[in-house]
Amino acid sequence: MPARGPDLARLLAAVNDQREAIGEPPWHGPVTERTLGAANLAAVLAARARGAEPQRAALRAAVRYSLGQLEEKVPGRTVEVRVPPFAAVQCVPGPRHTRGTPPNVVETDPLTWLDLATGQLQWEAAVAAGRVRASGQRADLRGYLPLFPQAG
Repeated sequence: MPARGPDLARLLAAVNDQREAIGEPPWHGPVTERTLGAANLAAVLAARARGAEPQRAALRAAVRYSLGQLEEKVPGRTVEVRVPPFAAVQCVPGPRHTRGTPPNVVETDPLTWLDLATGQLQWEAAVAAGRVRASGQRADLRGYLPLFPQAG
């Protein structure tokens, strides 16, 4: 069975709901997985900049989009990056993990992940503050972050 594709209607609804919550007009750009992911990320960042709580669906879409970008930028199966409750991906070249708990795991909450991905938080500071749990020799993502430095 082929992998299920993204639900573009759900992604569009998420970005439009978040934009409405912060007083912005609906999204009128292209309706693709990538553009809606980026639009959700921008809407979540805008909400946070205004001191508003990001809406769950937009936050989920932003996290999934940014993790997808990490997977694309740093292909591999050595490190599992977990951002519960929304998603987990495997990335970083090296020995492939196949069963059980991977030896190299990074786990953080959604807002911390987005702060790291956009350069609003440095890897070292996040680890030192306990906002990121990284275990294993290859579980250091500082060389791959931020993914979106211009967004921060």
